[in-house]
Amino acid sequence: MRIHCKVVVIALCFGVFLLLYFLGGNAADDDPLLREVGEQQKQQEEKEEKEEEDNSSRSSSKQIRRDVAAKLAKKASAVRKEKEAPPKGRREKINRGASVNAKSKPRNNVGRPVTRRKRVEEVMHLAVVACGSRLDETLTMVKSALLFSLKRITFHIFAEDPLAPQFEERLNKWPRAVSSKFQYRIYPITFSVGNADEWKKLFKPCAAQRLFLPVILKDVDSLLYVDTDVLFLRPMDDIWSLLKSFNSTQLAAMAPEHEVPKIGWYSRFARHPFYGVTGVNSGVMLMNLTRIRSTMFKNSMIPSGLSWEDILHPLYQKYKNHITWGDQDLLNIIFHYNPECLFIFPCQWNYRPDHCMYGSNCKGAEEEGVSILHGNRGVYHDDKQPAFKVVYDAIREYPFEDNMFQSLFYPIQTKFLDTVNTLCGRIPQVFLKQIEKTMKKVFEDTVVRHVKPHK
Repeated sequence: MRIHCKVVVIALCFGVFLLLYFLGGNAADDDPLLREVGEQQKQQEEKEEKEEEDNSSRSSSKQIRRDVAAKLAKKASAVRKEKEAPPKGRREKINRGASVNAKSKPRNNVGRPVTRRKRVEEVMHLAVVACGSRLDETLTMVKSALLFSLKRITFHIFAEDPLAPQFEERLNKWPRAVSSKFQYRIYPITFSVGNADEWKKLFKPCAAQRLFLPVILKDVDSLLYVDTDVLFLRPMDDIWSLLKSFNSTQLAAMAPEHEVPKIGWYSRFARHPFYGVTGVNSGVMLMNLTRIRSTMFKNSMIPSGLSWEDILHPLYQKYKNHITWGDQDLLNIIFHYNPECLFIFPCQWNYRPDHCMYGSNCKGAEEEGVSILHGNRGVYHDDKQPAFKVVYDAIREYPFEDNMFQSLFYPIQTKFLDTVNTLCGRIPQVFLKQIEKTMKKVFEDTVVRHVKPHK
């Protein structure tokens, strides 16, 4: 009995102990201090987990950067090796790429891209010397050059002081469509050596100025010089292209003074040396000024050669009592001693009354027509050679921008009927053939080409 009671008491005590144990555990869960300690422990655990993740991410990012840097270094090394010894095909590819990339990058001195250069437009240079009453005659010459020429022209006009403002006033009044084809520069009459008054009166007023063009126009490579009484009946481009026909020693081009020695002036009357059999005429003179400036010319005064500038005055002093045609005679003397320097072009490029007043003696003009008409002997202003005057008057009176056929070619054709009984007018095809050909080309270029239907 006693033993049974003891077991019951022990069981009750054990049950009470268990009850207190569970009640004490629930109370601990509700204790704020214990709960705060638990939360801090939990946050610490979460922080440690996050740091582990961040460390892992940073480690991965660092590894990626290292990989990228390694690849870039490897690529740069490969490009550097290609630049040092590139194959042909690769080199062309790099240049093309540089040219494309250059559009979005500023220019600098390193790695400048390869670009195409624009072709510089060729400009022709034409010089003329005008003194006295030659204003209208010079402007008519300039007008004839502009009517037919294709390339732009720079006119170098040497004029006496009273004429300079008149040239500016008249040229500035020409229509914009015409003025856009040329520019002009006006120079005073100057002579670099000797007595200026003596040079100025050597032959016609100021004509000796042409001798000094290589000295004055130092920035001009090539030049066509013409007298004021010259008219272009075809594009100036055509005579300008003769510069390409010069050989390695030729530096100037002129036409013969005459085609027939027995009626030529130099072959009959000259008291000084002259070029060839009949001499040359300087009214139309094509010059490579660069070559002229760099050449030492043989002469009869000293054994060694003289430069162009140094030879002019001594030559004049030696022959001034024997020359008739002034500067032209001096040119003939120079090229007599230096014939290898001169290119001779046919008579149709400098057609004068001498070619028809003694009978037709310029075969080139008969076959091809006159290319450049030279109205010396004053034939534009008198009635001695009406055929020359007809052409001059038609060009002088032609209104810019009018129809060339109606206002220029037809008047010349019609008025030529009145000249057929004169010495030079009896072969009108000589005067009309080239200008008709030029008119036809102008018509084809300006009209036919624009109305031709596209296929």
